[in-house]
Amino acid sequence: MAFPYMEAVVGFMILMYIFETYLDKRQHAALKLPNLPKTLEGLISQEKFEKSRAYSLDKSYFHFVHEFVTILMDSAILFYGVLPWFWKKSGEFVVLVGLNAENEILHTLAFLAGVTIWSQITDLPFSLYSTFVIEARHGFNKQTIWLFFRDLFKGICLAVILGPPIVSAIIFIVQKGGPYLAIYLWGFMFVLSIVMMTVYPILIAPLFNKFTPLPEGELRHKIERLASSLKFPLKKLFVVDGSTRSSHSNAYMYGFFNNKRIVLYDTLIQQCKDDEEIVAVIAHELGHWKLNHTMYSFIAVQILTFLQFGGYTLVRNSSDLFRSFGFDTQPVLIGLIIFQHTVIPLQHLVSFALNLVSRSFEFQADGFAKKLGYSSSLRAGLVKLQEENLSAMNTDPWYSAYHYSHPPLVERLAALDEQDKKED
Repeated sequence: MAFPYMEAVVGFMILMYIFETYLDKRQHAALKLPNLPKTLEGLISQEKFEKSRAYSLDKSYFHFVHEFVTILMDSAILFYGVLPWFWKKSGEFVVLVGLNAENEILHTLAFLAGVTIWSQITDLPFSLYSTFVIEARHGFNKQTIWLFFRDLFKGICLAVILGPPIVSAIIFIVQKGGPYLAIYLWGFMFVLSIVMMTVYPILIAPLFNKFTPLPEGELRHKIERLASSLKFPLKKLFVVDGSTRSSHSNAYMYGFFNNKRIVLYDTLIQQCKDDEEIVAVIAHELGHWKLNHTMYSFIAVQILTFLQFGGYTLVRNSSDLFRSFGFDTQPVLIGLIIFQHTVIPLQHLVSFALNLVSRSFEFQADGFAKKLGYSSSLRAGLVKLQEENLSAMNTDPWYSAYHYSHPPLVERLAALDEQDKKED
């Protein structure tokens, strides 16, 4: 008797939903606490705390509903054989439009087109509610319905342009890869990731946001002096018009080798009136570069990608696995989808481990900024970002350990205090 792979996958999905819902309930209880954590008393006003609490609880209620609907749909799709049914229908559609359904690339693209339409339809109500009800209610949403759907349309167009050649290449590699399939797949994805990291900020991101050079002034000079002191090869310093969509704020850097760029959200500049706070945040980001965190993370992703493709090559010819999910053929894309579902347990463990590493990197980057003399400015900047973004003030330790790639503000401030005590 063949192993019931599909039933095992659905069962694990439900178990993980129960476990994560338990963590969500713990976090929800923490969000309902009526008082600020002691570490934040005197740093954040009661008014901001109440606003943060209301925003976090709204998002929490929404999350419960969204996750419940998602697990119902995902389980039903697998359990009732929707995937093989839709694969068959997509093949019939290919024949209907006068093409050859035996061509796996054409069949796969038709299947993906249908899946994309379905996912857009099912996710649209949640996206609209999150953006135009929750985010708007708490003063964050700045985009119009027209801008929302324009972005959606642009995203679909990009998928139509970029998706087919990438999918076609993957299918071709799997069909011709032979014993070195895992290496070929990894090599292709490695090159693709490099190309996308190069192309995205230059050609794709400007389709959605406007990037302008940071004007001459004290802030620009301070950031350039900091970058120069660390020998950071800063080539361009941009401001992005994040305020056209949201009043949330952020900053990031990108680029390879000696061609680095730093991007500040205009909302960050508006919220942090003190330039030193912004420079401290940048010092934290430069700490990630100086301490090679970006390189380590990239290497870790490449290793995990290679291991995943290695695992896929081991199971791709398992007819029992495909039959368990209702398929009498073994299409490349379906094999990848099924494999992703079967390694869900490992993915959760890996994700948890990566979060632990990421959190340690954040503490190290904070320490780096502190050594540069930005301790008080970094504290003020972190508190300001927490306030203005109405981030959760009270967090459950189990929930944050499992979900957060960045430590909660309370832990970051405590770590900075601990370093001060050691130095004293």
